[in-house]
Amino acid sequence: MPSQVLSEQSLGIRSFVALLRGYRNARRQLNAQLIADHGLTGADYDVLLHLAWAPDRCLRRVDLADEVLLTASGVTRLLDGLERSGFVERGSCDTDRRVVYAVLTESGLAKLREASESHLPQIDAFFAARFDDGELGELSAFLARLAEADAIGCEPPV
Repeated sequence: MPSQVLSEQSLGIRSFVALLRGYRNARRQLNAQLIADHGLTGADYDVLLHLAWAPDRCLRRVDLADEVLLTASGVTRLLDGLERSGFVERGSCDTDRRVVYAVLTESGLAKLREASESHLPQIDAFFAARFDDGELGELSAFLARLAEADAIGCEPPV
């Protein structure tokens, strides 16, 4: 969007565009570091994290897709790679054969914990390079208003 057009938009629209652009830039940089350091994409990390926090470390694939904002086919492609790596396995439902679960393996949990050791400091560094502590506190409070109350954090469970 040209800057002249953007400057004519309402504050809400300008804020939304800035949020999307900021997210894109953060995701690109952090994704590149995660791939280089651990061979995981940001989407892989997100899936492993959601499974780590889920009861019994498993979720119906359709629910997982909803949690990580992917289509059913998108989460299937992503899970295929994680299954080949041994980080996730398929689980079945005893009462409904149509239901398929994504189950985090011990290897997947170990990979998530390993990746979080560098990924979380990289997230901190990304934001610390752009904002001071006071600004980060305000930014966090502002963005929390947009987030769901039950959203999980970035760290795997202990």
